[in-house]
Amino acid sequence: MASYTTAVRLLDGTTLREIRLALGGDVGSFAPPTNADPVLVDLVDRPFESVTDAADRLSRLTNRLRAQGDRRSVFLTIYTRMTRDVHAGIEHGTFADPNWMREYVVTFANYYRRAFLAFERGDLEAVPDPWRIAFGTAIRGDALIVQDAFLGVNAHINYDLGLTLDDVGIDPNRSQKHADHRAINEILARLVDVQQTTLAEIYAAGIEDIDDAFGRFDESVTLRSMERGRAQAWRTAVVLTDVNVRPVVSYARWVLRATATGGAFFIRSPQLDPTLLASLRAVETEGFDLETVLKRLQERMEEGATPPTD
Repeated sequence: MASYTTAVRLLDGTTLREIRLALGGDVGSFAPPTNADPVLVDLVDRPFESVTDAADRLSRLTNRLRAQGDRRSVFLTIYTRMTRDVHAGIEHGTFADPNWMREYVVTFANYYRRAFLAFERGDLEAVPDPWRIAFGTAIRGDALIVQDAFLGVNAHINYDLGLTLDDVGIDPNRSQKHADHRAINEILARLVDVQQTTLAEIYAAGIEDIDDAFGRFDESVTLRSMERGRAQAWRTAVVLTDVNVRPVVSYARWVLRATATGGAFFIRSPQLDPTLLASLRAVETEGFDLETVLKRLQERMEEGATPPTD
């Protein structure tokens, strides 16, 4: 009975708003590159086999995208660092079940890999809607860099993570695995805080009260915080694990996809003063290039890295 209650809890005011946005949005307007890059395809054509393999190939993928000025590198710069930080935590005893965490990280990365590969090849039927919006927006280049970052976060956490947990299993020792799952929140929070601080400093060159402006942007764009999204992913995995009833399983998967898709549309159209958005875009266009931003972001993530605890 408790699992059915958890299934009901997948819907709340926020998820209902996201579902409405998903139903009213046009995913079909987000197109892949005209021609697939064979180097990118080669990097993601085969499954990641270990955390080290995932981190290394994600890093090479990031470098290739950055060299091309491809804005898909924005989220990937952060995600690659997160993968390395979690790997360090695994090796230094941060998690109670290191073997489960290794499988968790590799499975999670392979969801990203498959979505990226399908989009790059133009196999749009195989690209989940949240990723089609994230990748398509990056290819268009019509959003802010901070939006590109959050679109990737949204797709990977609010869609991929629940499926990842179902794949790797949350039993036995469910409470222990839940604690390990929650332990990643601190790593994610630190990296996104570095991202936001770095971008705020860059935008400050063209916006007088950047703290107020970015505060309003954060409040608007982060309709669902990462911590809340990760909690929703765990609830979804509980439903998929405990309720062996096809309609309920289909419902849980549909909620996962619809809310992440609606979240993407929300991030693309934050409820902000058009003048503020225009100012942010002007700073990006006139004040700096993508590589400058990513280089500074990478440096700050290195500076802000916290040593893993034993």
